[in-house]
Amino acid sequence: MAFINDQYLELQDSYLFSTIAKKVNEYVAAHPDKKIIRMGIGDVTRPLVPAVLKAMHDAVDEMGQKETFKGYGPEQGYSFLHDAVQSYYKSHGVDLSSDEIFISDGAKSDVGNITDIFGNENIVMIPDPVYPVYVDTNIMAGRDIVYLDSNAINNFCPMPPTDDEIAPDLIYLCSPNNPTGSVYNKEQLTAWVNYANENSAVILYDAAYECFINDASLPKSIYEIQGAKECAIEFCSLSKTAGFTGTRCGYTIVPKALTAFSVDGDAVSLNKLWLRRQTTKFNGVPYIIQKGAAAVFTEEGQKQIKENIDYYMKNARTIAATMDECGITYYGGDNSPYIWLECPNNMKSWDFFDYLLNEIAVVGTPGAGFGSNGEGYFRLTAFGDADNTVEAMERFKTLYKK
Repeated sequence: MAFINDQYLELQDSYLFSTIAKKVNEYVAAHPDKKIIRMGIGDVTRPLVPAVLKAMHDAVDEMGQKETFKGYGPEQGYSFLHDAVQSYYKSHGVDLSSDEIFISDGAKSDVGNITDIFGNENIVMIPDPVYPVYVDTNIMAGRDIVYLDSNAINNFCPMPPTDDEIAPDLIYLCSPNNPTGSVYNKEQLTAWVNYANENSAVILYDAAYECFINDASLPKSIYEIQGAKECAIEFCSLSKTAGFTGTRCGYTIVPKALTAFSVDGDAVSLNKLWLRRQTTKFNGVPYIIQKGAAAVFTEEGQKQIKENIDYYMKNARTIAATMDECGITYYGGDNSPYIWLECPNNMKSWDFFDYLLNEIAVVGTPGAGFGSNGEGYFRLTAFGDADNTVEAMERFKTLYKK
């Protein structure tokens, strides 16, 4: 008789985006002539830049020649991409060794899989509202979760708890944040690093949206903070940075100075454990994709992806300006591609979703889908087409412009 992992039965159904899709499909069926503008999903719309395409095409040609064909590659990534990532971190003041860098098929995979190297007895602290993967992967493992209130009072940048009874072992942080668009400053991150080191906790730091930070005073990496290499693992992605949502490539940093404890109380290198996990359960990112990823970090690649990032941030400014005109409170949009707005007239998140869909055929994401503190809020993304973004905001003004 085969038995299941009963923890999966504790998961809520993935109702958020399936419910959105169902509602939108019903609306389309009833209003076939209406143009729906989708601003809910965090998927990019700009194509891969020329520097990346050329590198991928060249790599395809290499794979067709006996002399340059590549078979199995290193599970942790090719050295040329390690070198590129090292140089990128160096550009904002962070020194990494090559063996601290692990190339992955995206931040989502590693954020979920990293829990393999931690015991299930760990207490996990997760902000609410939150990216659902943090919660679900720990429910799957049966870990105890404590939630950290992220709300308007703390500008959706919650700080370390002062309650001595709360002693988390693993702490999830995301900056710029999905879904709220909030960004931690250096002082705030320093407080978290100090807290983690004082409590022998490990921070799992999701920096997938770091490329959207344009304020030079804000940290792009947690390793800009002294002491972070002793307490933090950082996850990064090329999905939003360079349009790799469909080609899949990211990287995770596990410093060699970072340790956790065995049941016997011995300090164990997490870098070695993650290497062991990856060499066992992961075959690596395809050579062709890694060549394209390396091109992202070239001078030409950086110039080209900045044009796309600027395109999305112009969309964000368009949305933010509309919220200002309409007198609606919102967060994000300046160093983040997400606008997290307070639903007008004290509407519930799903009621506001239905209202926008039925009145102006604009689709966003109800904040309640990200946790209890998301109730009464709504997420709009800047990843859409610029003309559609402008049109959506003009429709929005017909409802709320003062």
